Amino acid sequence: MKAFKDTLKEIRRQGRLRDTPAGAVSVPAPPPEPDFKQLFSDVKPLKCQPRHIPQHKKPSPHPRHRHGQHALSHQAEMDMLRHMTGLFDPQDSLVQYARPGMPCQTLKRLRNGHWPVACQLDLHGMDRYQAQDALALFLHRARHRGPCLRIIHGKGFGSNGQPVLKKLVRTWLSHHPEVLAFCQANENMGGEGALLVLIRRGHQPESGSE
Repeated sequence: MKAFKDTLKEIRRQGRLRDTPAGAVSVPAPPPEPDFKQLFSDVKPLKCQPRHIPQHKKPSPHPRHRHGQHALSHQAEMDMLRHMTGLFDPQDSLVQYARPGMPCQTLKRLRNGHWPVACQLDLHGMDRYQAQDALALFLHRARHRGPCLRIIHGKGFGSNGQPVLKKLVRTWLSHHPEVLAFCQANENMGGEGALLVLIRRGHQPESGSE
């Protein structure tokens, strides 16, 4: 019986040895880590320069001239504008005009003075823009005065030999909705420098009204 108990103790002891993990074996502790300041005690810090913040310069509102580009003189600009404006001018000057649907005798009657001239407009000394504004206002006001008007645009002797207003006025009149016809005036009324214009009559103002 005693031999049996001794054998059982031996078996239990061997089982406890097998169940013990290998990591349970005592391992010496690692040495402590050195201090950071101690490791870099011989390092000298660099001197810090003041930080520079760049200031971006705002672009100039005026355009820069490219290399070889020069500003034009006033006279050169005027010559260029005069040349460019001339590209849009009518090439031919209308001698007479009648709106489609007008009687065939309209131009003949207008030329012979069938309608007396109610008022006239002189465009001498005006440029094309002033002349266009003055002509539009004149046609609007003249509707209440009479059907026949006289417009003096000149012969173009003061425009370097190119009658600018002569062509433009006749082109403007041919597109105006109130103009029915126009023809060149007789020599005693201006000849090539003037026009007789027949316009659509407006409503007559009531008596007593201004």
